Amino acid sequence: MNPQNVLILDDDGDMNYALCRVLQNAGYAAHAATTLGQGLEQVRKKNFDAVFLDVRLPDGNGLSIIPDIIGQPSHPEVIIITGNSDPDGAELAITSGAWDYIEKTDSMTEIIATLDRAMDYRRERLGTKKVRQVQSLRREHIVGESPQIVRTLERVAQCAPGDVSVLVTGETGTGKELCAKAIHNNSPQASGPFITVDCAALPEQIAESLLFGHARGTFTGAVRDTQGLLLQASGGTLFLDEVGELPLSVQKIFLRVLQERMVRPLGAKKEQPCDFRLVAATNRNLDEMISAGTFRPDLAFRIRGASVELPPLRNREGDVHLLVEHYMALVADRNGWDPKECGSDVIAALEEYDWPGNVRELVHAVEFAVTAARHESQIYLKHLPPELRAKIVRKRITPDAEKGGLPKNFEYVADDESIPTMQEHRNKVVSQAEQGYLKHLLASTGGSIKRSVELSGLSQSRFYALLKKYKIKS
Repeated sequence: MNPQNVLILDDDGDMNYALCRVLQNAGYAAHAATTLGQGLEQVRKKNFDAVFLDVRLPDGNGLSIIPDIIGQPSHPEVIIITGNSDPDGAELAITSGAWDYIEKTDSMTEIIATLDRAMDYRRERLGTKKVRQVQSLRREHIVGESPQIVRTLERVAQCAPGDVSVLVTGETGTGKELCAKAIHNNSPQASGPFITVDCAALPEQIAESLLFGHARGTFTGAVRDTQGLLLQASGGTLFLDEVGELPLSVQKIFLRVLQERMVRPLGAKKEQPCDFRLVAATNRNLDEMISAGTFRPDLAFRIRGASVELPPLRNREGDVHLLVEHYMALVADRNGWDPKECGSDVIAALEEYDWPGNVRELVHAVEFAVTAARHESQIYLKHLPPELRAKIVRKRITPDAEKGGLPKNFEYVADDESIPTMQEHRNKVVSQAEQGYLKHLLASTGGSIKRSVELSGLSQSRFYALLKKYKIKS
């Protein structure tokens, strides 16, 4: 059997040498790199089983390339190894897909033990062919091939079997209901019903009746026994969309249903068995709601048996083009129109946009564009929604400069042959403004990445990409 390949990405020469020797003695094939650039070049050329990744490297922050490493065809396990403890960095590493976050002060025995456990897990996954479960997964219109969405689909493949409750989180418009349907359609409950409850639109006065049902004569107008949504979902999946909006008065009763798997309709004398698989979704922070007293901690524990986090569209590199093509074809086919083509300038503009409304916003834009171009064979920028075009143009002309302020010391001599073009000048202004903003932001937060990301409004991946671009050390 060939030894498993392990890459050590660390600029500490002594650490590289020592860890390489220990790995080789343990039967691994050890390789080393000292910069992000070298490390990425190696993982793109060779299939690695694991990568030891330092956080602070000469050309940037190691955490910024976790998605790139995990997204390689061999899907290596990433183990962060650092000499600088950082709770925020540790949390970010794990949520980004790292196997573990360990310190260089740990003994070599502990470090190798961590690697061995990761490789045992990897062998088991490969042996049962779970790594590529995504290929046979029923996606339910979840389109994309970016590392971020592939990791999400792998998580769906892990959660779907069985009947454990699943909490789907993500920004508005990321596709939480599609994710819930994918879990349902890849589960043992697939042949049963899929019942959706929009908790945000659930009137508190009649919420209990709608969810649990009622007996005849319970209230004026109750002329017959009525089955609630929970009983309708029996044998299948109950999807609670925006579960954070579930009224507190209902949460206690619903918790008991989850515990006992029995439902008593309003006014009924007997309970009825109710067996459904629960999938809930929210774009709110349930932990903050628990602290505020607006969500029950025991219910949160029950609905978070497993979790799936959907990435925002702005972080899904390369997926915009695939989504546009998919929904263009879908809209044209639904209306019986000829297929459309999309100009490269349109795709480029859509890929530059941040999509605050995520996939839902993109779908609406595509529907508008295809409808506007129904008598033409190609979609042009002119066919996009006017408000979207306006935002794209504004971003192109003043990208993020308004946030950072403009540098003052730009002086050019009119007869200087090297005087820049307007675009070159603009790029320089924006570049300097972005650098100044990032340095000031990090200084004001004491170097806290988590707090800097929150204040800037940038995604974590975008924030790290900018730090790397301007060679700013976090």
